[in-house]
Amino acid sequence: MSHFKGLHHISVLAGDPKENFDFYVKKLGLRMVKKSVNQDDPGTYHLFYGNEAATPGSSITFFPWPRAHKGSAGTGEAVNVAFRVPQDSREFWLERLNEHGISHSELFDVFGKTSLRFQDPDGLELDLVFDGVAKEKVSTYDSTVPHHNSIQGFESTRLKLSEGIDGTIKVLTDVLGFSESESEGDLTLFSTDAPIGSKLIIEQNSGTEGKGGRGIVHHVAFRAENEADLANMREQVLEMGLQPTGIIDRHWFKSVYFRVPGGVLFEMATDDPGYAVDEDFEHLGEKLILPPWLEPRRPAIEQMLPEISL
Repeated sequence: MSHFKGLHHISVLAGDPKENFDFYVKKLGLRMVKKSVNQDDPGTYHLFYGNEAATPGSSITFFPWPRAHKGSAGTGEAVNVAFRVPQDSREFWLERLNEHGISHSELFDVFGKTSLRFQDPDGLELDLVFDGVAKEKVSTYDSTVPHHNSIQGFESTRLKLSEGIDGTIKVLTDVLGFSESESEGDLTLFSTDAPIGSKLIIEQNSGTEGKGGRGIVHHVAFRAENEADLANMREQVLEMGLQPTGIIDRHWFKSVYFRVPGGVLFEMATDDPGYAVDEDFEHLGEKLILPPWLEPRRPAIEQMLPEISL
């Protein structure tokens, strides 16, 4: 797999895991690429959804806590997740959202691309951006959405910042491989050459600071090719005077976390080994997968988790 800089995954706090699964898999047609647990709280799920190829730049992940309080989107957060869908799928998606009773905006343009905006059950703002064509199918996975209309991966995420903007931009351009592309009003677009997950928007806004909870992005992850690349990127972050964690083994990738000057929690994550390291590619997400250090606790963990399946 070729390596590109750009978005790796985006992780979000959610409420009910069954409602979350039904929305993203049954209604939006994403593939469950990994069903696991929160490694810091193994009694709760960590659900990973992506495109049918399970590629970096397509994966939105959720930490669902049924009793979690509702969050409030605001400054210092990533406040929008945009997915790319094929250019000619507009009528399909308008009909599908209406069919499932999902309220949505009228079609609108951002940076020259037609988009459609709605929210998930916990209030996370989502966009569908109509651009390009569907990539060649590489798996036998049978989505609830026909492949030629399906979500291809991320288009972008939008950060709402009231401070630390220059420092955040320096991280994006000097470490994470983005370049400033263009501006519209208080929005500035940054891009890489990745086929998906290639864009990030900064919105300069002096509004209310965001509060974590259901429907709020926990962190935004960016791609590193491998552990050596990750270590080099971590050193660059250190040299900027920021405070990255050590390299953490997340089993499917290795990660470093740090908070940028604008307040958003960033992660840098390796492309390898990927979601197929512990499951057959054709059967990703079909059973509960635990990292090796949690496997001895499987019986107790399974008893705490509600069943979710197609």
